[in-house]
Parts: sequence; structure tokens; C-alpha cells
Amino acid sequence: MTLQDLYRSRLANADDAIAFIRSDMDVAMGMAVAEPPALLAALARKVESAHIENLRLWYFHSLDAAGKTVLRPELLDRVRPHCMFLSHVERTLIREWPKGRTPGPIEFVPVAFSASVALLTRRLALDACITTVSPMDRHGYFTFGTSNDYTSSAARSAQRLIVEVNPNMPRVFGDSLLHVSEVDAIIENTVPLPEVTGGQPSSEELTIAEIIAGMIDDRACLQMGVGTLPTAVCNQLENRRDLGIHTELMTPAMARLVQCGAVTNQAKTTYRGRSVFTFAMGDAPFYAFIDDNPAFHSLPVNLVNDPRHIAKNDNVVSVNGTLQIDLGGACNSEHLLGRQYSGSGGQLDFVRGASASRGGKSIIACQSTACDGTVSRIVPMLDGPVTTPRNDTHIVVTEHGWADLRGKSVHQRADALIGLAHPKFRDELANSLR
Repeated sequence: MTLQDLYRSRLANADDAIAFIRSDMDVAMGMAVAEPPALLAALARKVESAHIENLRLWYFHSLDAAGKTVLRPELLDRVRPHCMFLSHVERTLIREWPKGRTPGPIEFVPVAFSASVALLTRRLALDACITTVSPMDRHGYFTFGTSNDYTSSAARSAQRLIVEVNPNMPRVFGDSLLHVSEVDAIIENTVPLPEVTGGQPSSEELTIAEIIAGMIDDRACLQMGVGTLPTAVCNQLENRRDLGIHTELMTPAMARLVQCGAVTNQAKTTYRGRSVFTFAMGDAPFYAFIDDNPAFHSLPVNLVNDPRHIAKNDNVVSVNGTLQIDLGGACNSEHLLGRQYSGSGGQLDFVRGASASRGGKSIIACQSTACDGTVSRIVPMLDGPVTTPRNDTHIVVTEHGWADLRGKSVHQRADALIGLAHPKFRDELANSLR
């Protein structure tokens, strides 16, 4: 049997490909851009038409493909989303869920991004994995495209793997190959990939970005989080030389640093010459740029986000945002207004990896206020869980400056952080210490 014969033998329509799914199964889906829209629509149809109960769906970071299909409110008494990182989809479901109705719409599962592989492959017996892949090459290989993360591992541990082949999914280099012989069913679906673009940074974020950019020297190895602030930082780094990238999320702003020559990856210890990532989100030109581009190297998240592996590179600079910082330096980056807002993701992974890197800097950044300046983000006590413990917090930046918390006592930390707060909240914060 030729590779093309093997491909054709596993080709199916979406409804037939997921026909085996029944009640009480555990199904992992590709995250973000790799959500398979046709398979998710077929799964939603099956849930609607068949007697399916307690279908457990495991994933990080959903987008609209899931929100319009399997995560519709009317299906959530039968589909139980086991979400490890909330996006706007889950936040909307939680906000609009009828008060007092139990269970809630989402089963939030706290887990570090780096630990998601172990959770899905060792602690669970996945019945299926569904994801979008790039087209098969002449040697019989697909790639996981924008989403290596936990998906490449879950795909191989699940009892069945169903892939949605989309010609618009970029073919990526690295440990991302998937042979046709490993796949149980294939569907084809040519649709544009979801485009995830940020808004414009605020004036405070531009000030913060300028402060952070001043801390990034030539030959630094970058990890940037999501949002307008990391983009603003990257926009100020185009005159740097021999920067490197080792990041969980690859973005258009980071790719532009490769395009302009600021990133060469020549100073890195691991994967020299290549920008390492585990998942990617952006726009169509960005997907085209990383397609078949050997400058980008995709790896599973349990390797990319392993602090020990991160720290093998010198001068790692990790930039992440937070929602609140207490006066001891502990950070809540995932809980807002009494509700889960996102998840821990890989923040602590990179905080620890950068801190252990020779010459490394872990930077936590946020505007000093929220809610149009009426609420201080620097607080006496956090309102939610600790995402980054005070023992790990290194450098904190707001629009009012920056502070290195390493080696400082709790009183010195409080003084430094009060100095980063908005002036109208400083007296109140100081009084809270008395």
C-alpha cells in the first residue's frame, strides 16, 4: 500500500470520523488555532442527536470554533469542558450562566502548562484526540502546525486520533511530525485559520514597554506573554543584535524581530539558530511566514516550558503580565472579580526558568491601576490564587518604574512596591502595613 493509498483508506467525512464517540469518554482537542472546526461541529451534532452524557472535553485556550459548537450553553449539561486556561469563550459562559444553576458551565482544572502533558498522557486514559494538522507531505508526514503544546503527546497517547487537514495550517519544523500511519481517521477542511490580533497599547503600557526594553541587551533570549504590552516591548527591540527566542507562544511581534534581523538565535545554548516555541497565534501573514520556515522550531510544552531546559540558555528575559501584586510580591495572574479569568499557563515555568538562567531576568509587568484608575493592582492581599509566589518574583514593572525584589525583606519589598503603585493609592497601601 502506498502512502497515498493509506491516506485515502483513512479519509472520511466528519460525522463518520467521530461516530465512535459515546458517553463517559475523555476527548482532548487541539487548542487555539488548532481547534478542528469541522470535527467540533460534527461532535456537537452527535451530542444533539444521540444520547450522550458526561462527555469530558480536555483543552487549553479555546477560540470561536469551540464556542460556536461543543461549548454552546445548551450542550453543557452533556459536554463537560475540562478547561485548563480560560479564554473569552469560557468567561462569557461563566458570566451569562444562570445564577444558582448547578453545575457551572466549566470544570476548571488548575495545572501548569508544562504539566499538561503528564496530566493528559499519564493520569488520564484519553479515548480520543482531535486536532487540525498541516497537509501530508510526499513522505507521509503531517505536522501539528501552530499547536505542538500538549497536543502532540495527547495525540499519541489517545486510543484514537482523528485529524482535520487544513491547507492553511502552516507546516512547521521541529518535533512536530505526525506520520499517516499514526492516524485513525482523516477529514479535509479548507477554511481560513483563526486570526488573533491585539488592540493598541495604552499610554501606560507604552511607558512600561520602554522601561522593559531598556533592560533587554543584545544576545538576550526572549520569552513574551500574550497581549498588547509584550507586542509593545518587541516593537522597541528592532535595533538589538543577536537576540534569541525560547517562548511558549510565538506571535507576529516576535516573528518581526526575526524578519528584521534582530533575532538570530546565535547566542543560544539550545537549538542555536532557531526560534523555539510550543504554540503560535497571529494573523495570516504571520502563518505564511512560519510556514516551512526552518528558523522556527516547534517542540512539546513539557520541554519548552521546563524551567531546567529554559535555564540552559544564558540571559533569558521572561516578560509576563499579572492582574494583582501583593505587598510581598506574590502575583495573582488568573483570577478577577471573584471569578477565574484565565489560568496559570506557563507563567511560573518561565519565571523560574529565567531566574535560574545565568544573567536571566524574570519580569512581571502591569499597569498600576484597573477599572479606569479606580482600583489599585498593587494590594495588601491578593483577591485570588497565587500564580507566582513571592519567593519567585524577581523584577516588577509598572508605569511608575521598576523594582528588583531579590534579596529584599518583606518590609523593603512593600516599600518598593508602594513606590510602583499609583500615587493616589500609596498612602492607603502604607497604612495597611500598620
